[in-house]
Amino acid sequence: MNTVLRSSSAEATISTLGAELVSFKRKGAEYIWSGDAAYWTGRSPVLFPIIGAARNGEIRVQGQAYKLANHGFARRSEFTIVEADDSRAVFRLTSSEYTLSSYPFKFNLYITYTLNDSTLTLDYRVENMDEQHIYFQLGTHPAFNCPLDENGSFSDYVLEFSENETLDREFLNSAGLRITSQPERVLRGERILPLTHEMFKDDALVFQNVASRTITLKSELTDKSVTVSFEGFPDLGIWQKPNAPFLCIEPWHGVADSDIFEGELKDKDGAIILEPGAHFASSLTIEIG
Repeated sequence: MNTVLRSSSAEATISTLGAELVSFKRKGAEYIWSGDAAYWTGRSPVLFPIIGAARNGEIRVQGQAYKLANHGFARRSEFTIVEADDSRAVFRLTSSEYTLSSYPFKFNLYITYTLNDSTLTLDYRVENMDEQHIYFQLGTHPAFNCPLDENGSFSDYVLEFSENETLDREFLNSAGLRITSQPERVLRGERILPLTHEMFKDDALVFQNVASRTITLKSELTDKSVTVSFEGFPDLGIWQKPNAPFLCIEPWHGVADSDIFEGELKDKDGAIILEPGAHFASSLTIEIG
């Protein structure tokens, strides 16, 4: 089921499946990827309770192994609509027998969408409903059409970071695990990252500890742009399927396992720890213009 938010200039559509943003339009122009199966059926999934791949396809908790698919189960789970009106909608995923079979913790995951003019804010809240500490990662995965209109091609676009960045890209192997011995410096005290299809031939660009809190996708050939701002997400993925007409800008709290990882869920890079009764909050804002 879909919920539609409307303002005087924009319209956002969210599906209860995964509480996923499936459309964001301004003056009739679509900014979110269509989910065309020829490339990738996703549009803007939430990543929970892990990001990327777990080594051997499983997490370990107190010595016990649990099978868990890449990016976790939230993106394939049906959320409940807690409340909704024209400008705001709240979605909730609660632990169940299904989630407990692969992730042995009780939780509530809330995603609140708020539309103000052409700015959409996504607030994430994870609550520990268990009697023990819980551990998780949390990430975003919005895919934007690129090019944003008929002017120019993908390689005419850049990502502009709000801060000067020195970033080392971590590569992924065929299993989606980070290759610990193969970092590559992508930015050296710079703010502009030019885009090419070639840079994604080895999968996503994975960065840890990004200084910027805002990233803009833009081109000199059009006045259309997408600005993504975020709080509570220190890491970042940039991704597209080979030669696809979209780009994912993915603020994360955590990254995929490395190819030598042998720890438990609590030991994963970026793992968030919540004591009983506590909560974690973060946010993502998408401004289209």
